[in-house]
Amino acid sequence: MPFQIIRQDITKMQVDAIVNAANTALKPGGGVCGAIFSAAGAEKLKKECEKIGHCPTGHAVITKGYALPARYIIHTAGPVWQGGGNSESALLYACYRNCLDIARKKKLKSIAFPLISSGIYGYPKDQAIEIAHRAISDFLLMEEMEIYLAVFSSDAFHFSTKRFADVAAYIDDHYVDAHLYSRQAERMRTNEFAQAAPMPAFREMAKRPGRPEICDLPAPAPAPCLQDAVKNLDESFSQALFRIIDEKGLKDPQVYKKANLSRKLFSKIRVDSQYRPKKTTALALAIALELNLEETNLFLSRAGYILSHSHIGDIIVEYFIQQKHYNIFDINAALFDFDQALLGG
Repeated sequence: MPFQIIRQDITKMQVDAIVNAANTALKPGGGVCGAIFSAAGAEKLKKECEKIGHCPTGHAVITKGYALPARYIIHTAGPVWQGGGNSESALLYACYRNCLDIARKKKLKSIAFPLISSGIYGYPKDQAIEIAHRAISDFLLMEEMEIYLAVFSSDAFHFSTKRFADVAAYIDDHYVDAHLYSRQAERMRTNEFAQAAPMPAFREMAKRPGRPEICDLPAPAPAPCLQDAVKNLDESFSQALFRIIDEKGLKDPQVYKKANLSRKLFSKIRVDSQYRPKKTTALALAIALELNLEETNLFLSRAGYILSHSHIGDIIVEYFIQQKHYNIFDINAALFDFDQALLGG
């Protein structure tokens, strides 16, 4: 999966580089910055940072990783929140893109970010996550890299305060109804049905006036031949996928990048006409193709799946489809907020 939000201590991540939310003086600080200096070996890292000397807000510099599992540390100085009227969003976007540009030039394959400026610098977390998503998704449309956003818990941010409330309300309306129905059905099955009068024997029912004798009932239709059924299979998931791609006039990279899939996985799906993806992968491709709800369920059925109101993650995806909001990164942020599996592969 090219981009993932994960709950992880960034200092323990085995990636090519981790990003330090630094101050402009590149000195040890608090929060993530202090933790990175401590885990890397404060004295050695401090000496290299002193040689560099300064990092302007929005810019980025690179040092060795020293004792960290990561080979490199990319330091970037995020903006201090001053109400939003002092180019904070542009500077924060630049932090992510400059870090990614350094990683690309170094030919790194993986990088992990904290949520820059969202701590003591006071950047509103919902806005910070949206800028992080935008910068990372813009980069991934052009480049290949494994990118992680490391947070300690789902409480560390909300992708959007209003959107979070809307999704929560949508879940309440659909998930509760689905389970209320199932509970009512269970009560009927266990209580009402058990208390009902015994069902007459079938032979006795058949002998009632106006009813045919059992021997006169038509014979059941013969079961279809298994060989004939196999010959008449619907198109596979892979066949449906590439038919839709062709019908929409899309190119493969447009689809797998929008679906948060790696090129390697997408190639597997292309070469294997009977490939059966995970549900999260199938859903990601439905989002990338911008299918409506009916089209999504038909598409999922090719892989043996369907959106269910008994599953919170499915309801969240359904909400975004109903809103015609097909940004996979926004959807994954919402799924992360509700502790659900992310889309992609």
